[in-house]
Amino acid sequence: MSKANQLAAWMRAQLHAAGGRGFVVGLSGGIDSAVVARLAQLAAPDHVIAAILPCHSDPRDEQDAKLVADQFAMRTIRIDLARSYDALVAEAQASIANLPADLRPGTEPLDPLRGRVPLANIKPRLRMTMLYYLANTFNYLVAGTGNRSELAIGYFTKYGDGGVDLLPLAHLVKRAVRALAVDLGIPAQIIERTPSAGLWLGQTDEEEMGFTYADLERYLGDGAPGVPPALAMKVERLIRGSEHKRQLPAVPDFE
Repeated sequence: MSKANQLAAWMRAQLHAAGGRGFVVGLSGGIDSAVVARLAQLAAPDHVIAAILPCHSDPRDEQDAKLVADQFAMRTIRIDLARSYDALVAEAQASIANLPADLRPGTEPLDPLRGRVPLANIKPRLRMTMLYYLANTFNYLVAGTGNRSELAIGYFTKYGDGGVDLLPLAHLVKRAVRALAVDLGIPAQIIERTPSAGLWLGQTDEEEMGFTYADLERYLGDGAPGVPPALAMKVERLIRGSEHKRQLPAVPDFE
């Protein structure tokens, strides 16, 4: 059995166990979402919704999402989240401005990249809300798109793209996802595009992580001895710091 058929069979088993009718997948224009959407089609033909959810996004993201949808005749739904995002951010920032001065965050974060994250993370959390609205409406499951490389270091938004019902790619590093994409017939321009979570215009995964997927996969495959010490320390720090993302919420262990 091919890897694609094996994964589709697993997804079908998860669907039946949950009593669901199909899958909803957020189609971002990236390789991971394209692969998961195609696997969902193989697992539940005619019962897949590919949701295109722009939110002040790069127009290319939607173009590439439509390319994938057209290639495989996927049923799509488009919900533009920009106005909802703007209204939510405006209300939140106005409320923060009313807090006592000693509680308000500084206007100049020490790390400008980190300073973008609180606002940027609202986008995947809004998308998660819409995906579950659709899933609840149609009795579908939300199929997540995270791969092993990203999950290992917590490169996902907690209760955003991490808020899903199943993760078909969780055991595959990015390199293996690319190979699977080729087998599934995903368009070449999707396979070859620079990975990006689409958190802001111009954002790329590798720039934000601070190392390449190839470097990360060497660590995941060979451990610390397989990469330079500085890289090993950086990866291990990310793994430790994101452990809470891979666990259920902490509860007291006493009565």
